[in-house]
Amino acid sequence: MTMSDPISDMLTRIRNANSAQLPHTDVPSSKIKLEMLRIMKEEDYIEGYNYLDDKKQGIIRIYLKYGKGKKKAISKITRRSKPSLRRYVKSTEIPVVIGGLGIAIISTSKGLLTDTRAREEHVGGEVLCYLW
Repeated sequence: MTMSDPISDMLTRIRNANSAQLPHTDVPSSKIKLEMLRIMKEEDYIEGYNYLDDKKQGIIRIYLKYGKGKKKAISKITRRSKPSLRRYVKSTEIPVVIGGLGIAIISTSKGLLTDTRAREEHVGGEVLCYLW
């Protein structure tokens, strides 16, 4: 069975593992997922990730981050643009997530960027997800 939205699947797996307070979760690999995880790591939302070769597509193991008392680093993660409804923004209309406390991951002509970086570069694109 084919998956219609692999990015939503990854975000849901992260959300579910985070709710269950698991140390890690595994997702099927793709280049866009690796780039999204790179941004999440740079922005300090996850502990890290590893690519595991399974002689097929590959698997990404995502290590979730928790603070003192198992406080979650990711409070909420939501998918904005879906295959059924794409959401594009101009460089002047890039959203500010939770008054600047969260991030939006945007697919631009310069690759995947956070909302702040996209504003600095003056590029718009497809808003993939919000994260805080």
